[in-house]
Amino acid sequence: MRGKTLGILGLGRIGKAIAKRAEAFGVTIAYCGRNKQDDVAYPYYSTPRDLAAACDILLVAAPGGPQTRNLVDRAVLDALGPQGIVINIARGSLVDQDALIEALQDGRIATAGLDVFTQEPKVPAALVAMEHVVLFPHVGSGTHETRRAMARLLIDNIEAWASGKPVLTPVAESRLARVGRQ
Repeated sequence: MRGKTLGILGLGRIGKAIAKRAEAFGVTIAYCGRNKQDDVAYPYYSTPRDLAAACDILLVAAPGGPQTRNLVDRAVLDALGPQGIVINIARGSLVDQDALIEALQDGRIATAGLDVFTQEPKVPAALVAMEHVVLFPHVGSGTHETRRAMARLLIDNIEAWASGKPVLTPVAESRLARVGRQ
């Protein structure tokens, strides 16, 4: 991977953790997000298309929702180019799955690594049939240690909430995160 550029679409907590690990392999990092982050030294691109044109590997780690539906579309895939790689670890809705299948079939991008799909748990037969695509169900965190830590965090959040303290890991889109405990 040394010498490649990893474009991270969505440089939040997860995107930053991946960037840190990728740097150890000699990978150059660039990113695109809603806003440029002043405390981040990586090159910033204001559109997913511009980021794709500047990288070899496009990693999708942005939040899902109506605003990000099909954020990675045909134009982004074409900008990534025939040697490009798409990795989607976020939500299936962020990548136009039909455009992705077409780009893979036509050789407009090289390959994809996907652990999320538009209509989970259904994986399109066209993707399954492609030998140059890696498909993995969204269970990358499925180790005993990680699941125990996730359970502990859940309990710690419930205990904090029940005692009137702020939860440890609020979800930005939740009512509790917006207005505090009711």
